[in-house]
Amino acid sequence: MAIKKKIRSLFLLIIQGLSYKKVTAQISYLAPSKRLEGKKIIITGGGRGLGAAMAAKFVAEGATVLIAGRNESVLRDTANKIGCHYLALDVQDVSSFQKFIDNADRILGGADCLVNNAGVSLHEATYFDVTPETFDAQVSTNLKGGFFLAQYFAKLLLKGKRKGNVLFVSSETGDTADIRPYGLTKVAINSLVQGLACLFVSEGIRVNAIAPGVTASDMTGFKVDGNLFYGDNSVERVYLPDEVAETACFLLSDASGCISGQIVVCNNGKTVNTRIGNRIWIQR
Repeated sequence: MAIKKKIRSLFLLIIQGLSYKKVTAQISYLAPSKRLEGKKIIITGGGRGLGAAMAAKFVAEGATVLIAGRNESVLRDTANKIGCHYLALDVQDVSSFQKFIDNADRILGGADCLVNNAGVSLHEATYFDVTPETFDAQVSTNLKGGFFLAQYFAKLLLKGKRKGNVLFVSSETGDTADIRPYGLTKVAINSLVQGLACLFVSEGIRVNAIAPGVTASDMTGFKVDGNLFYGDNSVERVYLPDEVAETACFLLSDASGCISGQIVVCNNGKTVNTRIGNRIWIQR
């Protein structure tokens, strides 16, 4: 799989080189204002990429954060850099969830937010390249793991009569039809978010999702400080983890208290189903 990642990264570099475009991003961020003060947040897949960006943003906003993932050394380095807690967790191992939730709750002193961020895409080239092994790996990580971790977390909140938040990281692929396991898991997550939101609304538990477009990460092969050009995105660049983290921060804050069951797609309308052609109706 490491070889596939290298090939994909090389392919992206070639495409970027052929494009003759060098694209960077000038992003505006909200200044920290303690929007999450008092929140105690668990983030899976928090060692790098979007998970680490969310952790840093949440800590800056006053939250106490615990990041989780399989690579303990990466978690430790990220936690030391950000100033948060960490615990090892394999989201494919459902049997470990009860112990993990209990330990995280103890460390945080009463967790009230869960961010199901851990995910994997194996980038099968075609429908016929999907195998039972790649199918199961993606379903177990992206869907089954998030499903049952949310279940254990909801039990914790209900038992303690706590209000709280569950935030899933979906994808723009969940907004479209797909034939790949990755996309199928994200469609299922979107349905799950809406179902759980309805189930728990009367208990004071909100459930939402962010669905980013292609974002700079190890999984996509784009570097935050590299060439961000990506012609398939509506803004011709990949998104930065930090800008997606801004939306996640809002959804966990009390400022979004009237929002539940929503999948906020972060891709500048790329997957909006419309008959209006790009720019043809813009008056100059």
